[in-house]
Amino acid sequence: MKAIWNNEILAEGPTEDLIRIEGNWYFPPKYINWEFFKESPHHTTCVWKGEASYYDVEVIGVLNEFGAWYYPEPKEGSVERVKKDFANYVAFWNGITVTE
Repeated sequence: MKAIWNNEILAEGPTEDLIRIEGNWYFPPKYINWEFFKESPHHTTCVWKGEASYYDVEVIGVLNEFGAWYYPEPKEGSVERVKKDFANYVAFWNGITVTE
């Protein structure tokens, strides 16, 4: 699987290592091309996964604010629900394409 934006591969890894939650693919940190990511002060809360933190994604000087998110500390019970620890796994939106 690949996460692509602005013709750059932001993340790439085998499907069996990713986690699919509510229609979104979550990439383990080891498959992220960190050169494109900057911590964002933005946060949201999911009732069952907990507080999400965000990354701004920048490629060739173009900024995609809040383009990626992750859960640094998943809410109690959420890992059991997903059946795998998804702490710090990164998911994408806001125009970033995830494809095989």
